[in-house]
Amino acid sequence: MSKLNRLLGSLFLSATLLSAGAARAADITGAGATFPYPAYVKWGESYKSQTGMGLNYQPIGSGNGIKQIQSNTVDFGATDIPLSQSELGIAGLVQFPVMIGGVVPVVNIAGIAPGQLKLDGKVLADIYLGKITRWNDARIAADNAGLALPNEAIRVLYRSDVSGTSYIFTKYLSQVNTEWMRNFGTGSALNWPVGTGGKGNEGVTSYVQRINYSIGYVEYAYALQNSLAYIRLKNRDGQFVKPEAASFQSAVANATWNLEYGFPETATNEPGKDSWPITGVTFALMHKTPSKPGNAIEALKFFDWVLTHGSGIASEMQYVTLPPNIQTMVRDVWKTQIKSAAGVPLWK
Repeated sequence: MSKLNRLLGSLFLSATLLSAGAARAADITGAGATFPYPAYVKWGESYKSQTGMGLNYQPIGSGNGIKQIQSNTVDFGATDIPLSQSELGIAGLVQFPVMIGGVVPVVNIAGIAPGQLKLDGKVLADIYLGKITRWNDARIAADNAGLALPNEAIRVLYRSDVSGTSYIFTKYLSQVNTEWMRNFGTGSALNWPVGTGGKGNEGVTSYVQRINYSIGYVEYAYALQNSLAYIRLKNRDGQFVKPEAASFQSAVANATWNLEYGFPETATNEPGKDSWPITGVTFALMHKTPSKPGNAIEALKFFDWVLTHGSGIASEMQYVTLPPNIQTMVRDVWKTQIKSAAGVPLWK
Protein backbone atom coordinates (compact mmCIF):
# COMPACT_ATOMS: atom_id res chain seq x y z
CA MET A 1 0.00 0.00 0.00
CA SER A 2 1.42 3.40 -0.94
CA LYS A 3 2.04 6.10 1.61
CA LEU A 4 -0.76 8.12 -0.02
CA ASN A 5 -3.23 5.25 0.36
CA ARG A 6 -2.18 4.71 3.98
CA LEU A 7 -2.61 8.43 4.66
CA LEU A 8 -6.04 8.47 2.99
CA GLY A 9 -7.09 5.39 4.96
CA SER A 10 -5.96 6.99 8.20
CA LEU A 11 -7.82 10.19 7.43
CA PHE A 12 -10.98 8.22 6.53
CA LEU A 13 -10.84 6.29 9.81
CA SER A 14 -10.33 9.46 11.80
CA ALA A 15 -13.21 11.15 10.03
CA THR A 16 -15.45 8.15 10.69
CA LEU A 17 -14.63 8.16 14.40
CA LEU A 18 -15.14 11.91 14.64
CA SER A 19 -18.43 11.59 12.81
CA ALA A 20 -19.64 8.86 15.19
CA GLY A 21 -18.61 10.95 18.19
CA ALA A 22 -20.34 14.02 16.81
CA ALA A 23 -23.47 12.03 16.10
CA ARG A 24 -23.68 10.79 19.67
CA ALA A 25 -22.89 14.26 21.03
CA ALA A 26 -26.46 15.14 20.03
CA ASP A 27 -29.13 15.09 22.72
CA ILE A 28 -31.02 11.97 23.69
CA THR A 29 -34.45 12.29 22.09
CA GLY A 30 -37.77 11.30 23.59
CA ALA A 31 -41.40 12.17 23.05
CA GLY A 32 -44.80 11.37 24.46
CA ALA A 33 -46.72 11.73 27.69
CA THR A 34 -47.24 15.15 29.26
CA PHE A 35 -47.81 13.40 32.62
CA PRO A 36 -44.03 13.06 33.37
CA TYR A 37 -42.88 16.14 31.44
CA PRO A 38 -42.01 18.33 34.48
CA ALA A 39 -39.73 15.59 35.83
CA TYR A 40 -38.08 14.95 32.46
CA VAL A 41 -37.24 18.65 32.20
CA LYS A 42 -35.53 18.72 35.60
CA TRP A 43 -33.86 15.36 35.10
CA GLY A 44 -32.55 16.47 31.72
CA GLU A 45 -31.06 19.66 33.15
CA SER A 46 -29.34 17.84 36.00
CA TYR A 47 -28.11 14.99 33.80
CA LYS A 48 -26.56 17.39 31.31
CA SER A 49 -24.79 19.32 34.05
CA GLN A 50 -23.25 16.07 35.30
CA THR A 51 -22.53 14.26 32.05
CA GLY A 52 -22.66 16.82 29.24
CA MET A 53 -25.38 14.78 27.52
CA GLY A 54 -28.65 16.64 27.00
CA LEU A 55 -32.22 15.43 26.74
CA ASN A 56 -34.66 16.71 24.12
CA TYR A 57 -38.10 15.58 25.27
CA GLN A 58 -41.27 16.64 23.45
CA PRO A 59 -44.53 16.50 25.50
CA ILE A 60 -46.90 15.56 22.68
CA GLY A 61 -49.14 13.07 24.48
CA SER A 62 -48.90 9.33 25.02
CA GLY A 63 -50.56 8.42 21.72
CA ASN A 64 -48.13 10.48 19.69
CA GLY A 65 -45.20 9.22 21.76
CA ILE A 66 -46.13 5.66 20.81
CA LYS A 67 -46.27 6.68 17.14
CA GLN A 68 -42.88 8.41 17.35
CA ILE A 69 -41.07 5.38 18.74
CA GLN A 70 -42.86 3.06 16.30
CA SER A 71 -41.65 5.23 13.41
CA ASN A 72 -38.14 5.25 14.90
CA THR A 73 -37.86 9.05 15.04
CA VAL A 74 -36.88 9.19 18.75
CA ASP A 75 -34.63 7.20 21.07
CA PHE A 76 -37.54 6.45 23.40
CA GLY A 77 -41.26 7.00 23.60
CA ALA A 78 -43.12 7.80 26.81
CA THR A 79 -46.61 6.65 27.59
CA ASP A 80 -49.00 6.40 30.52
CA ILE A 81 -51.04 3.89 28.49
CA PRO A 82 -49.35 0.53 29.03
CA LEU A 83 -49.17 -1.49 25.81
CA SER A 84 -50.26 -5.11 25.86
CA GLN A 85 -47.85 -7.98 25.35
CA SER A 86 -49.30 -8.46 21.86
CA GLU A 87 -48.87 -4.77 20.94
CA LEU A 88 -45.28 -4.80 22.17
CA GLY A 89 -44.51 -7.94 20.19
CA ILE A 90 -45.97 -6.65 16.93
CA ALA A 91 -44.06 -3.35 17.21
CA GLY A 92 -40.83 -4.96 18.42
CA LEU A 93 -40.80 -2.79 21.52
CA VAL A 94 -39.74 -3.11 25.15
CA GLN A 95 -41.79 -1.38 27.85
CA PHE A 96 -40.60 -0.49 31.34
CA PRO A 97 -41.89 1.81 34.11
CA VAL A 98 -40.01 4.99 34.93
CA MET A 99 -41.89 6.54 37.85
CA ILE A 100 -45.26 6.99 39.55
CA GLY A 101 -47.46 10.05 39.88
CA GLY A 102 -51.03 11.05 40.57
CA VAL A 103 -53.86 12.33 38.42
CA VAL A 104 -55.85 14.88 40.41
CA PRO A 105 -59.20 16.58 39.84
CA VAL A 106 -58.80 20.37 40.13
CA VAL A 107 -61.38 23.14 40.36
CA ASN A 108 -61.69 26.90 39.96
CA ILE A 109 -64.31 28.01 42.51
CA ALA A 110 -63.89 31.36 44.22
CA GLY A 111 -63.17 30.96 47.93
CA ILE A 112 -62.28 27.25 47.76
CA ALA A 113 -58.63 26.50 48.47
CA PRO A 114 -56.61 23.39 47.57
CA GLY A 115 -57.84 20.37 49.50
CA GLN A 116 -61.04 21.94 50.81
CA LEU A 117 -63.52 20.33 48.45
CA LYS A 118 -64.19 16.61 48.93
CA LEU A 119 -65.72 14.21 46.40
CA ASP A 120 -66.22 10.48 46.17
CA GLY A 121 -65.55 8.61 42.94
CA LYS A 122 -69.15 7.94 41.98
CA VAL A 123 -70.03 11.63 42.34
CA LEU A 124 -66.97 12.62 40.29
CA ALA A 125 -68.04 10.22 37.54
CA ASP A 126 -71.61 11.56 37.62
CA ILE A 127 -70.23 15.08 37.13
CA TYR A 128 -68.42 13.85 34.01
CA LEU A 129 -71.58 12.01 32.92
CA GLY A 130 -73.50 15.29 33.12
CA LYS A 131 -75.84 13.93 35.80
CA ILE A 132 -74.62 16.39 38.47
CA THR A 133 -74.62 19.86 36.95
CA ARG A 134 -74.41 22.43 39.78
CA TRP A 135 -71.85 22.90 42.50
CA ASN A 136 -74.43 23.08 45.30
CA ASP A 137 -75.95 19.71 44.34
CA ALA A 138 -77.08 17.79 47.42
CA ARG A 139 -74.68 14.91 46.77
CA ILE A 140 -71.68 17.26 46.72
CA ALA A 141 -72.95 19.18 49.77
CA ALA A 142 -73.35 15.94 51.75
CA ASP A 143 -69.55 15.48 51.91
CA ASN A 144 -68.77 19.19 52.36
CA ALA A 145 -70.66 20.39 55.41
CA GLY A 146 -69.76 24.00 56.22
CA LEU A 147 -68.24 24.72 52.82
CA ALA A 148 -69.98 27.47 50.87
CA LEU A 149 -70.89 25.87 47.55
CA PRO A 150 -72.12 28.26 44.86
CA ASN A 151 -75.34 27.77 42.94
CA GLU A 152 -73.41 27.78 39.68
CA ALA A 153 -73.22 25.43 36.71
CA ILE A 154 -70.26 23.03 36.70
CA ARG A 155 -67.97 23.62 33.71
CA VAL A 156 -66.47 20.24 32.86
CA LEU A 157 -63.02 20.03 31.22
CA TYR A 158 -61.23 17.02 29.74
CA ARG A 159 -58.27 16.12 27.50
CA SER A 160 -59.01 16.50 23.80
CA ASP A 161 -55.90 14.58 22.62
CA VAL A 162 -54.93 10.93 22.92
CA SER A 163 -53.89 10.99 26.53
CA GLY A 164 -52.42 8.63 29.09
CA THR A 165 -53.73 10.95 31.79
CA SER A 166 -57.23 10.36 30.40
CA TYR A 167 -56.54 6.63 30.34
CA ILE A 168 -55.67 6.64 34.05
CA PHE A 169 -58.59 8.94 34.93
CA THR A 170 -61.21 6.95 33.02
CA LYS A 171 -59.90 3.63 34.34
CA TYR A 172 -60.64 4.98 37.81
CA LEU A 173 -64.10 6.23 36.81
CA SER A 174 -64.84 2.79 35.36
CA GLN A 175 -63.84 1.12 38.60
CA VAL A 176 -66.11 3.26 40.81
CA ASN A 177 -69.14 3.94 38.61
CA THR A 178 -70.95 1.17 36.74
CA GLU A 179 -72.77 3.58 34.42
CA TRP A 180 -69.48 5.11 33.32
CA MET A 181 -68.01 1.65 32.80
CA ARG A 182 -71.01 0.49 30.78
CA ASN A 183 -71.26 3.54 28.52
CA PHE A 184 -67.68 4.80 28.18
CA GLY A 185 -65.16 2.53 29.87
CA THR A 186 -61.41 3.12 29.95
CA GLY A 187 -59.79 5.00 27.10
CA SER A 188 -57.10 7.42 26.04
CA ALA A 189 -59.52 9.32 23.75
CA LEU A 190 -63.28 9.30 24.31
CA ASN A 191 -66.45 10.91 23.03
CA TRP A 192 -67.01 12.71 26.31
CA PRO A 193 -70.68 13.17 27.24
CA VAL A 194 -70.24 16.78 28.43
CA GLY A 195 -67.63 19.48 28.66
CA THR A 196 -64.79 21.17 26.77
CA GLY A 197 -61.48 19.63 25.73
CA GLY A 198 -57.98 21.01 26.24
CA LYS A 199 -54.79 19.68 24.65
CA GLY A 200 -52.26 18.24 27.06
CA ASN A 201 -51.99 18.72 30.79
CA GLU A 202 -50.94 22.26 29.93
CA GLY A 203 -54.16 22.92 28.01
CA VAL A 204 -56.44 21.64 30.78
CA THR A 205 -54.42 23.60 33.35
CA SER A 206 -54.84 26.79 31.33
CA TYR A 207 -58.59 26.25 30.94
CA VAL A 208 -59.09 25.60 34.66
CA GLN A 209 -57.22 28.80 35.46
CA ARG A 210 -59.36 30.86 33.08
CA ILE A 211 -62.84 29.31 33.45
CA ASN A 212 -64.76 30.03 36.65
CA TYR A 213 -66.61 27.10 38.28
CA SER A 214 -64.67 24.59 36.18
CA ILE A 215 -63.37 21.13 37.02
CA GLY A 216 -60.63 19.26 35.18
CA TYR A 217 -57.99 16.60 35.80
CA VAL A 218 -54.21 16.99 35.52
CA GLU A 219 -51.02 15.35 36.70
CA TYR A 220 -50.30 16.55 40.23
CA ALA A 221 -47.11 18.44 39.35
CA TYR A 222 -49.20 20.74 37.11
CA ALA A 223 -51.60 21.41 39.98
CA LEU A 224 -48.72 22.29 42.29
CA GLN A 225 -46.78 24.45 39.85
CA ASN A 226 -49.89 26.43 38.91
CA SER A 227 -51.46 26.66 42.40
CA LEU A 228 -54.64 24.90 41.29
CA ALA A 229 -57.24 23.90 43.87
CA TYR A 230 -57.04 20.10 43.94
CA ILE A 231 -59.81 18.11 45.61
CA ARG A 232 -59.62 15.38 48.23
CA LEU A 233 -61.00 12.05 47.03
CA LYS A 234 -62.63 9.24 48.99
CA ASN A 235 -60.51 6.14 48.45
CA ARG A 236 -61.39 2.48 48.42
CA ASP A 237 -61.08 2.29 52.22
CA GLY A 238 -63.56 5.15 52.64
CA GLN A 239 -60.99 7.79 53.61
CA PHE A 240 -60.78 11.26 52.08
CA VAL A 241 -57.12 11.66 51.12
CA LYS A 242 -55.06 14.37 49.49
CA PRO A 243 -52.71 13.84 46.55
CA GLU A 244 -49.09 13.72 47.65
CA ALA A 245 -46.05 11.49 47.39
CA ALA A 246 -47.02 9.50 50.50
CA SER A 247 -50.49 8.66 49.16
CA PHE A 248 -49.03 7.70 45.76
CA GLN A 249 -46.53 5.42 47.51
CA SER A 250 -49.32 3.79 49.47
CA ALA A 251 -51.17 2.99 46.26
CA VAL A 252 -48.04 1.60 44.60
CA ALA A 253 -47.35 -0.62 47.61
CA ASN A 254 -50.61 -2.42 46.84
CA ALA A 255 -50.15 -2.61 43.07
CA THR A 256 -49.25 -5.76 41.13
CA TRP A 257 -46.18 -5.67 38.87
CA ASN A 258 -45.75 -8.31 36.18
CA LEU A 259 -42.41 -8.50 34.40
CA GLU A 260 -43.68 -11.03 31.86
CA TYR A 261 -46.38 -8.72 30.53
CA GLY A 262 -44.38 -5.51 30.34
CA PHE A 263 -45.30 -4.19 33.81
CA PRO A 264 -48.92 -3.23 32.97
CA GLU A 265 -50.22 -1.40 36.05
CA THR A 266 -51.90 1.92 36.79
CA ALA A 267 -52.41 1.57 40.57
CA THR A 268 -55.91 3.07 40.44
CA ASN A 269 -58.44 2.37 43.21
CA GLU A 270 -55.95 0.34 45.23
CA PRO A 271 -56.70 -0.56 48.87
CA GLY A 272 -55.04 1.18 51.80
CA LYS A 273 -56.38 3.91 54.06
CA ASP A 274 -53.71 6.34 52.83
CA SER A 275 -53.82 5.43 49.11
CA TRP A 276 -54.56 8.07 46.49
CA PRO A 277 -57.15 6.44 44.22
CA ILE A 278 -55.98 7.84 40.84
CA THR A 279 -52.32 6.85 40.92
CA GLY A 280 -50.63 6.14 37.60
CA VAL A 281 -47.41 4.77 36.18
CA THR A 282 -45.51 6.35 33.31
CA PHE A 283 -43.57 4.04 31.00
CA ALA A 284 -40.74 4.26 28.49
CA LEU A 285 -40.76 2.39 25.18
CA MET A 286 -37.65 1.37 23.26
CA HIS A 287 -36.94 -0.94 20.35
CA LYS A 288 -35.78 -4.47 21.16
CA THR A 289 -33.30 -4.14 18.29
CA PRO A 290 -32.56 -0.41 17.92
CA SER A 291 -31.46 0.81 14.51
CA LYS A 292 -29.03 3.13 16.30
CA PRO A 293 -27.46 1.08 19.10
CA GLY A 294 -25.27 3.97 20.27
CA ASN A 295 -28.32 6.15 20.82
CA ALA A 296 -30.09 3.36 22.69
CA ILE A 297 -27.10 2.88 25.00
CA GLU A 298 -27.10 6.60 25.83
CA ALA A 299 -30.83 6.48 26.54
CA LEU A 300 -30.34 3.52 28.87
CA LYS A 301 -27.51 5.37 30.64
CA PHE A 302 -29.93 8.25 31.21
CA PHE A 303 -32.63 5.98 32.62
CA ASP A 304 -30.05 4.22 34.82
CA TRP A 305 -29.09 7.64 36.18
CA VAL A 306 -32.78 8.43 36.77
CA LEU A 307 -33.24 5.24 38.79
CA THR A 308 -30.02 5.79 40.73
CA HIS A 309 -29.96 9.56 41.25
CA GLY A 310 -33.31 10.98 40.13
CA SER A 311 -35.41 10.32 43.22
CA GLY A 312 -34.63 13.67 44.87
CA ILE A 313 -35.83 15.65 41.86
CA ALA A 314 -38.90 13.43 41.54
CA SER A 315 -39.78 13.88 45.21
CA GLU A 316 -39.51 17.66 44.98
CA MET A 317 -42.24 17.54 42.34
CA GLN A 318 -44.37 14.98 44.21
CA TYR A 319 -43.58 12.10 41.88
CA VAL A 320 -42.52 8.72 43.25
CA THR A 321 -39.56 6.79 41.86
CA LEU A 322 -39.66 3.01 41.51
CA PRO A 323 -39.10 0.75 44.53
CA PRO A 324 -35.69 -1.02 44.55
CA ASN A 325 -37.15 -4.42 43.60
CA ILE A 326 -38.86 -2.91 40.54
CA GLN A 327 -35.64 -1.10 39.57
CA THR A 328 -33.88 -4.47 39.53
CA MET A 329 -36.62 -5.90 37.31
CA VAL A 330 -36.27 -2.94 34.92
CA ARG A 331 -32.51 -3.38 34.55
CA ASP A 332 -33.03 -7.10 33.96
CA VAL A 333 -35.36 -6.21 31.07
CA TRP A 334 -32.66 -4.01 29.56
CA LYS A 335 -30.10 -6.82 29.82
CA THR A 336 -32.27 -9.55 28.36
CA GLN A 337 -34.46 -7.78 25.81
CA ILE A 338 -32.57 -4.84 24.25
CA LYS A 339 -29.90 -6.13 21.86
CA SER A 340 -27.94 -5.24 18.77
CA ALA A 341 -28.79 -6.77 15.40
CA ALA A 342 -26.07 -9.36 16.14
CA GLY A 343 -27.87 -10.35 19.35
CA VAL A 344 -25.40 -8.67 21.71
CA PRO A 345 -27.04 -7.16 24.83
CA LEU A 346 -26.69 -3.37 24.87
CA TRP A 347 -26.86 -3.20 28.67
CA LYS A 348 -24.63 -5.27 30.89
